[in-house]
Amino acid sequence: MDEGIYSRPAGRRAGTDLVMMLHGYGSNPERMTGWFDELPPDATGVALRGPMEVGGDRGWFLLDYFLANDFAKVVSAAQQVFDWQDRYARGYRSISLLGHSQGMAMATTLHRLRPGNYATITGLSGFVLSNELLSLTDIVPEPGEAVPFFWGRDPFDLVINPDAVAYAGQWLAEHTALTSRTYPEMGHGFGADERRDVRNFYRHYLAAKPTA
Repeated sequence: MDEGIYSRPAGRRAGTDLVMMLHGYGSNPERMTGWFDELPPDATGVALRGPMEVGGDRGWFLLDYFLANDFAKVVSAAQQVFDWQDRYARGYRSISLLGHSQGMAMATTLHRLRPGNYATITGLSGFVLSNELLSLTDIVPEPGEAVPFFWGRDPFDLVINPDAVAYAGQWLAEHTALTSRTYPEMGHGFGADERRDVRNFYRHYLAAKPTA
């Protein structure tokens, strides 16, 4: 993976809150850079590029309509993100994740494999992987220790099937401190109301975070 697209130059990143942004299937990091505008002043955004080519764009692992996945490919993609993180995500006050569509599946997978590593997670129009092997890693957090999670979606989004939405809702309620919002008529993209709510989420959980 390349270094990514950053919201600020290298000399101004140290000590800030890093938000790693993960695009969807058949998308690219350039489409995620608009979220840089919703970050608090003391945060740095970085949009990462998925390792798999998908029709001239990128993805994280092979996906079909039913969101079936090869667990080995999922773990391989997650390890590439971890390798990037271990190399580049140093010197920051905290690390958070923001994922759209398949990027939300990646974000929750990263959290499941490295619980306690991320300050916040934002999932947009996405899903959580339903996988027996991955479920073996799940730990129900103690009260007050769950990661703050913002989940935004259109309840009529046709891209994410109803079973996947139901599983995501159940998993997030059990394993995160969930803030869930719906935006009818937004579709599978992004909307102004969602951007406002994500901005407020970060203001609460990152801008108010005390400096270590």
